[in-house]
Amino acid sequence: MITEGKTPTSPVSRERSREIKRQSVISAARQARLLSRVDLAERTGLPPATLTALVRELIAEGYLIERGTAAQTTGRPRAMLEFNPRAELVAAVSLEPPRITCEIADSNGTVIAHRTSRLGGDMVQTVCHFVAELVGDSRPALCGVAIAVPGVSSDGAVRLAPSVGLVEAEPIGQTVQRELGVPVVVDNDVNLMAAGERVAGAGKDVDDLLLLHVADGIGAGLILDGKVRRGASSAAGEVGFLPLDPEPAPAYGGVGPFEARWSANAIAERVVALHPGRRPETPVSELIGLADTSAAARDYLDEVLHAWARLIVTCACVVDPGRVLLSGAAAQLDDAALAKIQNLVSAKAPASTEVRRAVLGDQAVLHGAISYALSAAVRLPALT
Repeated sequence: MITEGKTPTSPVSRERSREIKRQSVISAARQARLLSRVDLAERTGLPPATLTALVRELIAEGYLIERGTAAQTTGRPRAMLEFNPRAELVAAVSLEPPRITCEIADSNGTVIAHRTSRLGGDMVQTVCHFVAELVGDSRPALCGVAIAVPGVSSDGAVRLAPSVGLVEAEPIGQTVQRELGVPVVVDNDVNLMAAGERVAGAGKDVDDLLLLHVADGIGAGLILDGKVRRGASSAAGEVGFLPLDPEPAPAYGGVGPFEARWSANAIAERVVALHPGRRPETPVSELIGLADTSAAARDYLDEVLHAWARLIVTCACVVDPGRVLLSGAAAQLDDAALAKIQNLVSAKAPASTEVRRAVLGDQAVLHGAISYALSAAVRLPALT
């Protein structure tokens, strides 16, 4: 029987409310790192009885560590609480054929475990195995996973990733989340590179930038107002499909016409044609070296620089990033070639556009993935 005038409280609603309060304490402690119970009360607005119970629970679980008292200019010394970054671990996974790289980091972004291996077999099972193996006995602390893929990702489903055998949508994110039981974020590897450079590299001092990555294909990661922009179907940045040449190469098997002609693969093939021998591992560097003694190589290098500059100007006309970072094979450009691209862009772009090399190299994806995983892990549960 329900008493008139009183609304019954659902046990589910009570549990959800408690979890939100718990997460608000964790979030406040995570941001402050070291604070008192009084500070926690001011930051969360929770009543003393509720806060005391939650703090006691979080100390027992290892989220909070008691660190003695801190001297105060007035009043009694306050007992201090420190947030334990090892209480929340995240996994950053990079699928970069023919290899897979996985790192486990704490909530400070400090890497505590790392492994790189050849990518083979079932992709989802490989990811789950790597993460579980690296996190080991600390599995209960794992609270988020980010996966970088060389293709388009929408709601965890990956497509246009021919290098890992995924052209049609494959629900990698949902499957890994179901297997590991923690939030999973899947995104294009170039988006994560851009996020990594924004967090720890050549984009730390700007909120708007475009990262142009030249590898087997060509892709761009776009950050505007400090946020990665993906577009309506998460295909923003697929600049390798732009028809920027008078006679573009045809798109096939998930490869766009521009990247078919101006990617690292295409440059490597041309370098071999210019200087028969082994296939170069650093094709742009070798092309620059050849250009010192070969007129044909100098002419081809000039074509490459004009093509990449044309791509940068096209992007600048649409999104005005202000700064463009060259990544992958494009970061192999020497100072003279970089200056030439800058001059070509400055002459044609409608607004000031600075061109720089990205600085993190292979670590850019993992910096971005750690940032993504932490973001996924710290979200408060939705009210339902």
